[in-house]
Amino acid sequence: MASLLDFSLVDARAALAAREISSVELTRAYIDQMAATAGRNAYITATPDKALAMAEASDTRLAKGEGGAMEGLPIAIKDLFCTEGVLTTAGSHILGGFIPPYESTVSSNLWASGAVMLGKTNLDEFAMGSANVTSYYGPVENPWRSTDAPDKKRVPGGSSGGSAAAVAGRAALAATGTDTGGSIRQPASFCGIVGMKPTYGRCSRWGIVAFASSLDQAGPMTRTVSDAALMLGAMAGHDPKDSTSAAEPMADLSAALGQDVKGMRIGVPAEYRMDGMPREIDALWSQGIQWLRDAGAEIVDISLPHTKYALPTYYIIAPAEASSNLARYDGVRYGLRVDGDSLAEMYANTRGEGFGPEVQRRIMIGTYVLSAGYYDAYYLKAQKVRALIRRDFDLAFETVDAILTPTAPSDAFAIGENEDDPIKMYLNDVFTVPASLAGLPGVSVPVGLSARGLPLGLQVLGRMFDEGSVVRAGRALELAAGFDVSAAAREG
Repeated sequence: MASLLDFSLVDARAALAAREISSVELTRAYIDQMAATAGRNAYITATPDKALAMAEASDTRLAKGEGGAMEGLPIAIKDLFCTEGVLTTAGSHILGGFIPPYESTVSSNLWASGAVMLGKTNLDEFAMGSANVTSYYGPVENPWRSTDAPDKKRVPGGSSGGSAAAVAGRAALAATGTDTGGSIRQPASFCGIVGMKPTYGRCSRWGIVAFASSLDQAGPMTRTVSDAALMLGAMAGHDPKDSTSAAEPMADLSAALGQDVKGMRIGVPAEYRMDGMPREIDALWSQGIQWLRDAGAEIVDISLPHTKYALPTYYIIAPAEASSNLARYDGVRYGLRVDGDSLAEMYANTRGEGFGPEVQRRIMIGTYVLSAGYYDAYYLKAQKVRALIRRDFDLAFETVDAILTPTAPSDAFAIGENEDDPIKMYLNDVFTVPASLAGLPGVSVPVGLSARGLPLGLQVLGRMFDEGSVVRAGRALELAAGFDVSAAAREG
């Protein structure tokens, strides 16, 4: 039998159901791997005792022939999801010591389906970053190393870098992430795993620490597309506690996975071939196009003319919403409190010490674009451009079933690179931000290695609430590429 750590989510579920393995055995294997890889800093809080208790309960249910879709499967939770009785930090000093008395809807859904919690994974502070280097708890190390500089530690991408590194490094069978401008898909590409952002509203935001409310969306980070489909089915669902939660029923993704792409029309947007794009990214994209064509899909050239405005639009809207959401952290109700001689000084001291430089930068940008005299010039104009970006996609989906693009403009860079240049960091989201602004579902699939031996991903985007077409095309890419998802466990 294969090593317990080599099972995919789907295969582990089958082995558990057949009683070939127990959840306690599987969970212990992951707890041991978490300890062995602790130096990568993928976790902020490990919960081994809780995991084993949940695994024992799962084994009891499985022995009775009962259990949910995720029964007995050990997973990690991004430390942006509130977990009852377990420290929740959002990667920030300002939430130090915060133990929620309630459970997020997404994690609650996962526990109801039988999943086992290994712990809470590291992330960029308040999900603001593309490299997982802004966390108060320190940077996360990507399990992959490059062939040209094997001694250099690489970033795992962000903000869900801890989740991506845990899955890639066999310290979790799967993990939750959140995607605001690419924070599931980009780290999935950097770490050689599958990362899926569902349609905005598909997964409840209730109990998720907010960054940008009109953009944040939870999703699964897994080893295979089939795993992502399984986990998303357990995470998703309408939630009356979240006013942005969609009542649109989820299609049977397992049925979509069983279909090939013959007859599908796959769009290739001209605007994603940007000046200065690395040759190997363009070559991999061309290879992906050929794989889908060979599998029977029709390739269609399309235009998304407002793509070039997506990044500046995002970096007006997201900080604006962040400045509003983060105003609640004042040292009065929960989390960090740094006293001062007056209430105003206490606010300033708490926020100055509690928030890191990147969060402070985005709060300042957001406050500026929402201020009197600038609201119309920046924020309102950005919302109008966002509507045009959404319209571009709507028009494209009148003629195609899915869209294929690169996920990220590079492979994983070294920890410490680009940190002195926020604009370079922001450019990591250039291919993922447009779909986030439009609220569309997308999946990043690992399909190859860069010249220096680091993972590269391709991204499939679909219509709103058409996750079926996304996983269908993503699965076809996965089969054609034959990427070795176990390689990261051997790299670090």
